[in-house]
Amino acid sequence: MRRVSIVLAGVLAGACGGGEVEPVVMTCAEVTEDLDARKAEMTATESGLRYEDLAGGRGAAAEAGQRVYTHYLLCSTDGQRIDSSLLPEIGEPLDFVVGAGGVIAGFDEGVSGMKAGGRRILAVPPEIGYGSQTLPGQAPGSDLIFYVQLVSIASE
Repeated sequence: MRRVSIVLAGVLAGACGGGEVEPVVMTCAEVTEDLDARKAEMTATESGLRYEDLAGGRGAAAEAGQRVYTHYLLCSTDGQRIDSSLLPEIGEPLDFVVGAGGVIAGFDEGVSGMKAGGRRILAVPPEIGYGSQTLPGQAPGSDLIFYVQLVSIASE
């Protein structure tokens, strides 16, 4: 699998900055269990993003202009893994600057406001994902389901 699944631009960095947290791994079966019922209970934003906080994290919340380091698991709505930063051939957190357009809009919005150590499930509709394009394993017109953990926020 290629890392392009959520990265539109940007470069991976090996260092995560201070205050790193160990990744908490979930499976796509766990992330998508009772998905329709869970989506009904998720916080909805104006853009159509839905999210569920699993852990709040600590410190200041990520905001536009800050570099963040995240681990993610990308799942299809039927519980199949599409991509993950924790695959052995990748293994490094994904870093990007919040609000700079380096990742799809739904992922960017979903990470904004998280704190280091925070964990969240995102249901990203096509309009703020890849539009009419689909990824291998994704049904056309379906949401992208992310499990994301904010590893750290760079102190630059």
